[in-house]
Amino acid sequence: MPSFIVRVVLHGAKDPEGYVDLHESMENNRYYRMISGSDGVRYELPPATYPAEGDNWTAAMIRDEVREIANGTGYKNSVFVTVSNGCAWTGLNKA
Repeated sequence: MPSFIVRVVLHGAKDPEGYVDLHESMENNRYYRMISGSDGVRYELPPATYPAEGDNWTAAMIRDEVREIANGTGYKNSVFVTVSNGCAWTGLNKA
């Protein structure tokens, strides 16, 4: 199953208040700002960063879905999606 990392920028939004609606809408569409480590522990991702998975999804399909969600905030936005073959991190807070 392909894995993806999604990043959204809301242009002109005040951090973090401007992102509250985005985070709620993303969660309503099954995008959560958490990632699981190999140890099974869940970690919080930086604001407006989301992992995604899907059997028949492509990066372009996820981009288009997330763009619609981001457009619902009323802010001009940018959406970046990359295919992931694994992640490494440090300094993330436990969820």
